Amino acid sequence: MPTTQTHHPKPNTVERRWFVVDADSVALGRLATLSAGLLRGKGKATFNTHQDLGDGVVVINAGKVALTGNKKTQKMDFRASGFRGGQTFTHYGKLLQEKPERAVELAVYGMLPKNRLRDRFMRRLKVFRAAEGSKIYPGAIVV
Repeated sequence: MPTTQTHHPKPNTVERRWFVVDADSVALGRLATLSAGLLRGKGKATFNTHQDLGDGVVVINAGKVALTGNKKTQKMDFRASGFRGGQTFTHYGKLLQEKPERAVELAVYGMLPKNRLRDRFMRRLKVFRAAEGSKIYPGAIVV
């Protein structure tokens, strides 16, 4: 009876591609889901949950991302400095005007697995406020 063996690719043999995602009038959650899947490499035949086999993602036009429902006024970004009274709450409407890159990064960060690989995945996520002046990687695939 033949035995089957699981193939675990070596980290130096992984073929990484770059995907350019245009966030213009795309819902923030759908954008984050797509980006997280690409960063993890879920579309590849060699996908393993415990290995970093994913691709890179460049998000352009982050300032034009859409929020559905009442999220602009009800959803809050929370930061804490560590000092007493150092909590900062920001409505997502204001966050999208001032730092849309942070809103996209937080959404993708929350959709990645909570383990040691998350920081590796986030290193391959590049977010730009607008399309002008953004660095498009050579050979990138536009999604």
